Amino acid sequence: MPGLIAKKVGMTSIYDENGKNIACTLIQTGPNVVTQVKTQETDGYTAIQVGFDEKKEKRTSAAMKGHFSKASTTPKRKVIEFRNPVMERGLGDVLKMDEIFSEGEFVDIVGTSKGKGFQGVVKRHNFGGVGQATHGQHNRLRAPGAIGACATPSRVFKGLRMAGRTGGKRVKVMNLRVMKMYPEDGLILVSGAIPGAKNSYVILEK
Repeated sequence: MPGLIAKKVGMTSIYDENGKNIACTLIQTGPNVVTQVKTQETDGYTAIQVGFDEKKEKRTSAAMKGHFSKASTTPKRKVIEFRNPVMERGLGDVLKMDEIFSEGEFVDIVGTSKGKGFQGVVKRHNFGGVGQATHGQHNRLRAPGAIGACATPSRVFKGLRMAGRTGGKRVKVMNLRVMKMYPEDGLILVSGAIPGAKNSYVILEK
């Protein structure tokens, strides 16, 4: 399997063998259940669909109830496909993290960053702002300044850094080290920070 679905629990820190304090994130990884196996003959590509986290039946549509019942499992909140799996898995199999990951190796984590709402250029793009007074704004220290280029080219270029919605985007953090694993509790401890708020879903990739 190229990865697992997980949930961010929160942050903590541990000490390594040299006494260095390392900031870590605790992640809940299990159980992940195979809810569908896609093949080249039936679907045009190979993939394994995985479900994670329990969901109430009354909040599940009839179609999805039937979909999960085929895998002999309860309804799941999060369902994700992993394409081109290297491990053979059957419908209804439970994926365990210690079969995929091991302590000391490096993983990539995909999540949705925290939404910050509509923000100005100082917060969104780290413009100078107060103290530096960038772009000649003598009386408005957090303003973006001039955005045009006079008669030539007489327009604003696409991609210009301006105020706007910040955060709430898909973010991938690469090469986080697996510090500790607790298979009996389905918990994994990785170095560094990962995107998203507490209890948000993330994807662990090898």
